[in-house]
Amino acid sequence: MHPGLDCPVMPLPLTRSKALLRRARKLMPGGVSSPVRAHTQVAGTPPFIVRGRGAYLEDADGNRYLDYVGSWGPLILGHAPPVVMRALRRAAAAGTSFGAPTELEVLLAAKICGALPGIEQLRFVCSGTEAVMSALRLARAATGRSRILKFEGGYHGHADALLLEAGSGVATLGIPASPGVPEAFTRLTVQAPYNDLSALAGAFKRYGDELAAVIVEPVAGNMGCIPPGPGFLEGLREICDRHGALLIFDEVMTGFRVAWGGAQRRYSVTPDLTCLGKIIGGGLPAAAYGGRRALMEQVAPSGPVYQAGTLAGNPLAMAAGLATLEALEKPGAYKRLERRSAELTQGLQERAAAAGVELCCAAVGGLFGFFFHEGPVRNFDDARRADPARFRVFFRAMLEQGVYLAPSPFEAGFVSLAHRRSDIRATLEKAGRAFEKVARMR
Repeated sequence: MHPGLDCPVMPLPLTRSKALLRRARKLMPGGVSSPVRAHTQVAGTPPFIVRGRGAYLEDADGNRYLDYVGSWGPLILGHAPPVVMRALRRAAAAGTSFGAPTELEVLLAAKICGALPGIEQLRFVCSGTEAVMSALRLARAATGRSRILKFEGGYHGHADALLLEAGSGVATLGIPASPGVPEAFTRLTVQAPYNDLSALAGAFKRYGDELAAVIVEPVAGNMGCIPPGPGFLEGLREICDRHGALLIFDEVMTGFRVAWGGAQRRYSVTPDLTCLGKIIGGGLPAAAYGGRRALMEQVAPSGPVYQAGTLAGNPLAMAAGLATLEALEKPGAYKRLERRSAELTQGLQERAAAAGVELCCAAVGGLFGFFFHEGPVRNFDDARRADPARFRVFFRAMLEQGVYLAPSPFEAGFVSLAHRRSDIRATLEKAGRAFEKVARMR
């Protein structure tokens, strides 16, 4: 048993979850509020979650799971951490939403600006998608150009111009773009392979005077976890500077996940604009975009670039985000996170090898991923060569043993500060049995 979750270790039949899914499918597309949650690509019923505590989840059927999804990244302290719950109770007692400025916004903005080298000013929004949409609008206004360059397999939310060859759920479902997106929008989006500076240079040779910005996940997390190769981010910075384009880091996933101050501090490359989300809301809907003061002062009401939001800077989200960042500032937090991720990925690699299964793993900070592929995996083409059938068998075997992984080979996993060494050891023992099932597929 885990403290606070009095439920069995071995999963029971998902009877209630199946009933909830049948009802949900009548009310919502696929029965879910976001596509990958439906588990369609792993041929199973998604467990309907009723509560979480620390590194564990409990579903509607009373099953307990060791969680490596972490609400897709925000829960770096684990589920329902006391420090965040106390902050939420204080904030909720004062009111849930005002549509007016609050001190909590100022405090959280100061914390973020002090941590990320690329942010002097920021604007709070409610989702990573909204942050990216707003940053692209600002980049186009600031440069007077229309085209954007993204990398194949990079997912930057569901904005129209960015769904072309996107990762995350788009890749999971095998959707190359999306109906409803006018071709004129996608014509303004240029693509290049991740980790390929020569292809990027070729794109700039053709479109350089038209490119407003390059947007990149500095550590790819939506085609699995793929770190930047040596010199890749530095090369992006140099090429953008040479051609007068802005460099946008989509740190919705990596911000405060791979280091204090995000990937830009970890790799010492400063973007012009940064998009944040997930962790800065402490598990509540919050995101932000920010950059140099001269750029951000073009945003209304300081400048002419319009963007607004009714629930932006919501006091509950600000309180949760501030409490989370204050906890992450404590000495040793990121070393512990990195150590747990490394223990997990190294152990997975060893157990896969022992079972005779090809596996390639990567971890950066509290972000990790694995591919049923001999490796290396450097870009989206490499990621797509991983064996999806093996992933499905492994995923189901792990879920049946009470380990909750992302139900997609194109999604990264997340380790939290709530994961103990004993949790990692237990995960690896179960992974060994799961790899044996994979090996028997031959």
